[in-house]
Amino acid sequence: MADNENVLDVRGLSCPMPIVKTKKALDSLAAHSQLEVWATDPGSVADFEAWTRRTGHKLVWSKQVGEEYRFRIEKRESQGS
Repeated sequence: MADNENVLDVRGLSCPMPIVKTKKALDSLAAHSQLEVWATDPGSVADFEAWTRRTGHKLVWSKQVGEEYRFRIEKRESQGS
């Protein structure tokens, strides 16, 4: 990521905390903003895939870097609620 202003570090946290903290971080961002999430929980891969499908946010990419998992999530357009 070119700038680190939208990076959320949830390394060391287990389900459901990476999702909970990601939701809170996305709530503070404008629509179409992107957030990069760094996690260590192997279950976070399936969790983020399912959560983005369910919420309408876009999982731009996910990758494993050593023992870490990284995700780029784009906030969906606000639905007015």
